[in-house]
Amino acid sequence: MWGSERGGLGEWGKKRGENGGRSDTNKLQQYGRFWSIFDKVVWWNGIVEAAKNGGRHAPCLRICCYSEEHYDGKKNHDDCDQRRRLQGVPKASELSPAAASDSACSAYEHYIRLPELRKLWSSKDFPDWKNESLLKPALQALEITFRFISTVLSDPRPYTNQREWKRRLETLATSQIQLVAILCEDDLEDGETRGKTPIVDLSSSGGVLARDGSSAEVWKLHGDTTVVSRISEASLLPRLATWHKSEDVAQKILYSIECEMRRCSYTLGLGEPNLSGKPNLDYDLICKPSELHSLKKSPVEHMNLENYENQTLYTTHQILESWIYVSQQLLRRIEERIDRKEFERASSDCWLLERTWKLLADIEDLHLLTDPNDILRLKNQLAIKASSESEAFCFRSRGLTEIAKQSKNLKHKVPYILGVEVDPKGGPRIQEAAMKLYRRKGGFERIHLLQALQAIESALKRFYYSYKQLLVMVMGSLEAKGTRGFVNVDWSDSLSQIFLEPTYFPSLDAAKAFLGDYWSHEQEHNSPERRTRGKQ
Repeated sequence: MWGSERGGLGEWGKKRGENGGRSDTNKLQQYGRFWSIFDKVVWWNGIVEAAKNGGRHAPCLRICCYSEEHYDGKKNHDDCDQRRRLQGVPKASELSPAAASDSACSAYEHYIRLPELRKLWSSKDFPDWKNESLLKPALQALEITFRFISTVLSDPRPYTNQREWKRRLETLATSQIQLVAILCEDDLEDGETRGKTPIVDLSSSGGVLARDGSSAEVWKLHGDTTVVSRISEASLLPRLATWHKSEDVAQKILYSIECEMRRCSYTLGLGEPNLSGKPNLDYDLICKPSELHSLKKSPVEHMNLENYENQTLYTTHQILESWIYVSQQLLRRIEERIDRKEFERASSDCWLLERTWKLLADIEDLHLLTDPNDILRLKNQLAIKASSESEAFCFRSRGLTEIAKQSKNLKHKVPYILGVEVDPKGGPRIQEAAMKLYRRKGGFERIHLLQALQAIESALKRFYYSYKQLLVMVMGSLEAKGTRGFVNVDWSDSLSQIFLEPTYFPSLDAAKAFLGDYWSHEQEHNSPERRTRGKQ
């Protein structure tokens, strides 16, 4: 309807219907010019249906252009905002996740000892090593996972599902090792960081054990070559490998380290086979396991809760916050690399960020294995309660809401990546540039980057959707505020706002829609049946 009233695609659809839907490259380039722009809201009439129905309009697909680029024009959007309010949809600026109250956030941070953890993550012990702020918290999250394995297998409660716990923690450790390996590989590819990583050269000792190296072994390789294999003395993983309850889990993790670190020039040095005799990362010096494990008790231990789920909840969120910090550093590096036009490397970081969002969801899913009675009792013991209907527990993490906003704000990089400026009048420059890029493949590294940006959006929304489901499973539907959002759009619920809001990249979405229609008509025009009808 809006297409006909606002100079849309209706007449053009009739012409395409009369011409049999014939398309060429010139018309592909002109598709964007048929967009009807009204108060920065783009209305698109389905081209295929218009051609088939002789110009009758298909249902409109509304795409909001507020979100993808900064609009610097002086046009007043009050009418558009009023229309959105009448439809029950908030303005785009209102959709960004907001942290909970300061008191709730501070209580959460105190509970998991976040200030002490931040000091460990942010300490600069190696000034020449650029990736320290990324790899250190990632290794510390892995080390906390080893402690978590020990905690779960020491649980005296007979009714816990230890078999599933072991499987979940095995998988979680493997997923983290994969991300650590990717970060280590980036060290080798980056000329600025190559050779700066703190490692222990196994061959430099000449096959002689140091007096303080009680966890080292002398290996003899081919010929007269000998190396000293050092194993971390402070990490819990080598100890888990010697405990009968955790031996199988630890061995699987050690073999995962061996497999995932194959592309790296060094290994972690946690007792993995290291069949290639590669240098070891100076794990104890970087990760500081002893200092990390000094934070294993939560501040509420003095309350004598007598609830084993307290350790589960506390440790889970320490791992979660460690990877949130990694994501913050990764987002900073993505923006720097995009600004330097290092699109291929920025693309690699974006795909890594997408995987960290998936990892965060896996960490949160550990709550599914908590005992219902014990976790709900703990909730009341700790006086955990949402202060408003729109406040979910995850919004108590300032870091989580911050990386959600930063991930969303990557949309502002799209015009720069495409090499175009935003049209102050709201013209379709961005979608036209995206269509040309997708069609001609003049810069495939930019295509990789744009695809990765959309993958981040998908992973982010999937995280918040799964978190809403998680609340229902663990706490019951009364705690998952705004459950009507599953059926109808309930914009009063913060979680629903995030995963139900329009795409962050409407121009990329529109470019793909037009490109798909172009190839649809090309296929129809070149089909054998149509050629036969033309000859008759």
